[in-house]
Amino acid sequence: MVKHIILWKLKDDIEDKEAVKAGIKEGLEGLVGQVPGLLDVKVNINGLDSSTADAMLDSTFEDVESLKNYKHHPAHVAVADSKVRPYTAVRSCLDFIV
Repeated sequence: MVKHIILWKLKDDIEDKEAVKAGIKEGLEGLVGQVPGLLDVKVNINGLDSSTADAMLDSTFEDVESLKNYKHHPAHVAVADSKVRPYTAVRSCLDFIV
């Protein structure tokens, strides 16, 4: 299995960050069952005040090939282009084999 972890910092000028974070969570967690090889998705949007990121994606894939295919899958691209990319200033990623 492969873990795909993302941390996002939202843009400073967003008026309703809670609504944006909720949209990211709903969109990404809704991909389970739509993207082959995507086993699990959890999005945490309730960081403590000590956090330097606004949201975290913790996803699990069957294998490296499934992760590669996820990047270009139309359902993922639609969520990323509508709910994530327009609102994020910083993205950090760590992928690893479990």
